[in-house]
Amino acid sequence: MEWREVVEHPSLQDLPFKIETNEWGQIVMTPASGKHGRYQGRIIRWFNRLGEGEVFPECPTQTSKGIRVADVAWASAAFIKKYGAPLCFPESPEIVMEVLSPSNSATEMEEKRRLYFEAGAKEVWLCDDDGNMRFFNPQGELAGSELFGEFPKRLEIDPA
Repeated sequence: MEWREVVEHPSLQDLPFKIETNEWGQIVMTPASGKHGRYQGRIIRWFNRLGEGEVFPECPTQTSKGIRVADVAWASAAFIKKYGAPLCFPESPEIVMEVLSPSNSATEMEEKRRLYFEAGAKEVWLCDDDGNMRFFNPQGELAGSELFGEFPKRLEIDPA
């Protein structure tokens, strides 16, 4: 399916899954949890305090193997000026973040990182199920973000 067809298809509205496509145009769905969404919220809240660039959830990006949808993305003002609000971004914002689900494998996440970097990402961040953050640039893993070094290495959420 083309991305426009996926976005507009009535039976795919309001699903509790993140939808992406693979290189053959097939739909791939990943279930999300409340914990997953809370980590997304923490990341977004942190970036909103900065007041620079734009942060948003569920960022669809065209890659060489279909549409990948980052859980959270940060884009500079220049990126937003260039692309606005398309149905799908033709290249990756500067930072894409994935909140890992139990179903995510290490191989899958390596592939996503590679695809995001090919599409122009400067950094890819991963948040595990315990809130631990990992930061990557195209050369490999970093001790912390080179673009936002003050971002915490661990996110806390109240379990209650």
